[in-house]
Amino acid sequence: GTTPGSQCDLQGLWRNELGSNMTLSALDASGTFSGSYHTAVAATNKQILVSPLQGAQQHLGRKGQPTFGFTVQWQFADSMTAFVGQCFVDRRGKETLETTWLLWEEVPSRKDVWKATR
Repeated sequence: GTTPGSQCDLQGLWRNELGSNMTLSALDASGTFSGSYHTAVAATNKQILVSPLQGAQQHLGRKGQPTFGFTVQWQFADSMTAFVGQCFVDRRGKETLETTWLLWEEVPSRKDVWKATR
């Protein structure tokens, strides 16, 4: 079991409250990782496809709850999403990722940039 004060480990399968799934590889020596994201929510009527992600974890803090970031290259839309967040471990050793994200959807011209993000 995991003990209090243990390090957050990003590797593995993650699931959010909306039913999306994310799988992250082991981190390499420089803290970078790759993986895949299968979203359960999308503003599209196209078939949702598993999409690749690339990211990096900041050096582990003394408390073992590191910040990280990753981008997802959607395979079914002309958009990219960047996520940033932090991995938290509670006293029972349960790991939770808290993140925020920004999606940029391709627009036809610079005058449409105002509606490119959500």
